Amino acid sequence: MNTQSKKPLYEALVEHVNKKPISFHVPGHKYGRINQSDDCHLFEQILQIDATELSGLDDLHSPEGAILEAEELLAELYHTTRSFFLVNGSTVGNLAMIMAVCTEGSQVLVQRNCHKSVLNALRLAKARPIFLEPEYNQEWKVTAGVSVETVKQAINLYPGVKAIVLTYPNYYGMTYDLQGIIDLCHLHQIPVLVDEAHGAHFIVGEPFPTTAVQLGADIIVQSAHKTLPAMTMGSFLHVNSDLISWEKVKEYLGIFQSSSPSYPIMASLDIARHYLGTYVQQDLSYLLAEIERFKEELANIPTIKVLDFPNGHGDLLKITIQSKCELNGFDLQRRFEDAGIFTELADPYNVLFILPLVKDGQRFPLEEAAKRINIALQGLLIYEHIDEFLIDGPKIAQLAVPFVEMEGLPVEKVSIGEAVGCICAEMIIPYPPGVPLFLKGERITEEKHNQLKRLLQTGARFQGSATIKKGIIKIFRTT
Repeated sequence: MNTQSKKPLYEALVEHVNKKPISFHVPGHKYGRINQSDDCHLFEQILQIDATELSGLDDLHSPEGAILEAEELLAELYHTTRSFFLVNGSTVGNLAMIMAVCTEGSQVLVQRNCHKSVLNALRLAKARPIFLEPEYNQEWKVTAGVSVETVKQAINLYPGVKAIVLTYPNYYGMTYDLQGIIDLCHLHQIPVLVDEAHGAHFIVGEPFPTTAVQLGADIIVQSAHKTLPAMTMGSFLHVNSDLISWEKVKEYLGIFQSSSPSYPIMASLDIARHYLGTYVQQDLSYLLAEIERFKEELANIPTIKVLDFPNGHGDLLKITIQSKCELNGFDLQRRFEDAGIFTELADPYNVLFILPLVKDGQRFPLEEAAKRINIALQGLLIYEHIDEFLIDGPKIAQLAVPFVEMEGLPVEKVSIGEAVGCICAEMIIPYPPGVPLFLKGERITEEKHNQLKRLLQTGARFQGSATIKKGIIKIFRTT
């Protein structure tokens, strides 16, 4: 019997529900019996498995039964030293892995286009991040990954670095030479920490990129909920080498994860692992045919362009289309939403679709979506976007003000136009994808200032600032 066909935690919850238990324990909805009304019927079934640490249901923070077995099946699937369920998203995984490796004052190499949770973790650790600027793709007009050469230069400049934190793939599914970076770092005994939030499904194999787990990264965090059939906030953390203490990672997970973990989220992780573990070549062939058909239908629409991954290698569940018409990416996204098509994100030029990892015979309305998109874009004028960005800043940089010095500095608000050359006192985060444009403590360059103006003009959404859309930004007053 294929052990991956088991769903130990979900099966334990079903067995518990079948006993028709009478609850004198938390949570207060009592398996959905309390405060039920006709307009809440969607919650009824899921509340039946929203249990707590009862006999037979195990404990996430000290697993001995069904949860331990489910996590062991996850480790077996990915061939890791130890794998963990996360119920607070990849955010908690990033916090735990960085805190487990970094100490106060330690120098850490960090890919600049990282998620905000990576930066928050470094701040909590009071580490000294050394930022590595990723390569910029002029066709896609987005940042991709860090080059091996940039990492090599950084190690030569900072030979005492304690770790490197990378994002793989980027939000658009673009990859880079992660294997080369891992091999280089391991020559110097530098642990490689990878935020692989969008790559949990890579384990199904070619033509998907190779997962960071198989490439030899030391800790990997994956958002199972992004591309697998798991509930939002359901994620995985994998410890993959002797350079990292899994016990220390577990200790920090115990600090940062909820002491009342969601059983529906954990059950969905068990189901998602089962789904992935039973994914076969026939499923993959069916999926690839469905994706290719959808891309062909989109490519026949004259006002958009379906972008190809550099060197033809990237995440096939990600399809990025670029505007070839009078509308920018945000305008396209709004037009799609009016037609009932809701995409993952837009930027000034592109719209990103995330497709499902379907199995053979599963129907997803890709053909219907392509028809709606075609109708939504009829009548638009062809327009060539020829913007070129010159990325001439340093490839390796530190914060102008370290984390430990920020607390005592006064803050003032200035107009965006006055902020060039000043030190930013807040994170400015276009969301999605959650990659900060401005970091707290970094100097605001003319280049980043122009990017911000472009985002504001085209309708981007932001996190991290209540005043940025009014043209006001916080800066540190250092003199």
